[in-house]
Amino acid sequence: MSMTSMVVLGLSIATVLLLLGAFLATLRQDRKGRASAPAGEVAPVEPPLPAPVSATAHAGTDYADPRTIEVGDRIQVHGSPARVIGAMYVSWQGRQWTEYLLRDATRRPQWLSVEVRKGDQPHLEVMLWTEVPTQGMVPAKSMLIMEGVEFFPIERGTAAFRSEGETGTPERGLLDFADYRATDGRLLSFERIQGGPWTACYARPLAPGSISFATRAS
Repeated sequence: MSMTSMVVLGLSIATVLLLLGAFLATLRQDRKGRASAPAGEVAPVEPPLPAPVSATAHAGTDYADPRTIEVGDRIQVHGSPARVIGAMYVSWQGRQWTEYLLRDATRRPQWLSVEVRKGDQPHLEVMLWTEVPTQGMVPAKSMLIMEGVEFFPIERGTAAFRSEGETGTPERGLLDFADYRATDGRLLSFERIQGGPWTACYARPLAPGSISFATRAS
């Protein structure tokens, strides 16, 4: 074989080897691409949902315990001073709660309800109730509208109570109530004493630490 033929043969073999290598590299890349799903087909990873936040207050060792409030105490609610002038101790179907009547500098009556809610996670529920004009309204057994907001019934009944201090109620008696909740979480409650006229209040849940004692009743 001549020198020229050997050179041509060598170049041909080298070309074949280069083409074969390129083919194998392309094949490996194609297999790698098939093994990985395209980015558009991968389901997005959603962040975990935040833990549910409860609107109720939980008593802790670092906070004043509202269950120890007594008639005659001077307290602060969110820093605003008020005097506890009366209390109603209410019981209904095994539940018990206390409603404290407060008087602040404006002499506007407000009620502070304190109840230990039982269940899988017992907690202390503290609500501040502010009266709203009912204009002769009575609590319906279905949805009602108060100041343009729709409220839906959640609970109603007749409870027994015992009063102390200045409450404007008998020492003992019966209390009718009807509670409602709006879709945004707002609470509305109707009450009447001994079959008297209905009164209504909006409720605001208080967080731990919202209440502090200024002076205690002697």
